[in-house]
Amino acid sequence: MPRWLPRAMLLALLFVGLFQLASWAFLQLTDLFVMLLVAFFLSLALEPAVDRLAARGVRRGVGTFLVFLAVGIAVVGFVAALGTLLVDQVAKIAKDLPHLVDNVILWVNRTFHQDLSLGQLQQKVLKDSGAIEGYAQQAADNVWGLSSTVIGGLFQTFTVGLFTFYFTAEGPRVRRTVCSLLPPAKQGEVLRAWEIALAKTGGYLYSRAVLALVSAAGHWVMFALIDLPYAVALAVWVGVMSQFVPTIGTYLAGALPVLVALTVQPVDGLWVLAFTVVYQQVENYVLHPRITARTMDVHAAVAFGAVIAGAALLGAVGALIAIPVAATLQGFVGTYVRRYEVAVDPRIDRGEQRRARRALRREATRRLRRMVGGDGD
Repeated sequence: MPRWLPRAMLLALLFVGLFQLASWAFLQLTDLFVMLLVAFFLSLALEPAVDRLAARGVRRGVGTFLVFLAVGIAVVGFVAALGTLLVDQVAKIAKDLPHLVDNVILWVNRTFHQDLSLGQLQQKVLKDSGAIEGYAQQAADNVWGLSSTVIGGLFQTFTVGLFTFYFTAEGPRVRRTVCSLLPPAKQGEVLRAWEIALAKTGGYLYSRAVLALVSAAGHWVMFALIDLPYAVALAVWVGVMSQFVPTIGTYLAGALPVLVALTVQPVDGLWVLAFTVVYQQVENYVLHPRITARTMDVHAAVAFGAVIAGAALLGAVGALIAIPVAATLQGFVGTYVRRYEVAVDPRIDRGEQRRARRALRREATRRLRRMVGGDGD
């Protein structure tokens, strides 16, 4: 046996053991890494507001607390408005339930030529009380699991909030700490990349907030005109869900007002549906390009692909942060990748050549305005 073979075998076993240990530790800490990633992007979205307060003489800790307080009040107000709407709707359904049951029984008897009555249904329910008790016992057994899930969710929310507060309040110090680990030649590039991430993520939040405000105002006017119940709560729901929930947010936002309107008067449901569709087209072709032109311009196909990729990698969390990540990567490409003018194909007619040159000039002008406005040196 060669003299180096035992040492080589020992080193191989040691490397395998270290690899297994690192894999186990990474799997155990995956949730922590995801929470740190979410906290980092939330801090990027909140730090521009804190920087503005700091520029006016407010300490960063106090400014971060004020920003968190404003965001918390907005979230609590949104949840309270929707909670009031949900409770009132459930109470209304419970109040109208006997009348609805009578209507269903009459419809069944008339359609299927039956002779059912409310007393027969009550006897059937009492006869199947054993099955109901079984369902109740099963639900009681799942209470502990539901409680632990809620407690775990609250703990994760608190952890994300704590790291977000730290990253936001200590943003400059965190950047200095990271740059101190790099050679001077690389520090400028890291700071430049960090500033791009700040601008793009903050721009995403700003553009979404403005679009949500405009959407809520427009839908509130429409709901008030047709005298729809809970017009303010429904308008806030439409504005928030359509702008901050990727891909399916628009459909979720419009479904609830339509359902509420249908319970009042079916014609109102059609009016709400028509207005939602028309407003969505106005937003897509008029409001969205103008607002995002100065904040975060991400093509719809890129945003859709980013949401799918984020959901596949990190689930719902990945879907929520996918668009800011895509905007940041797009900013990196626009900053560090050099672009060249496309040679005009001689087979293209002169009209298309003029349109292509005008498009290139508009793109160059837009990029120059962005750079002058603060997005570049």
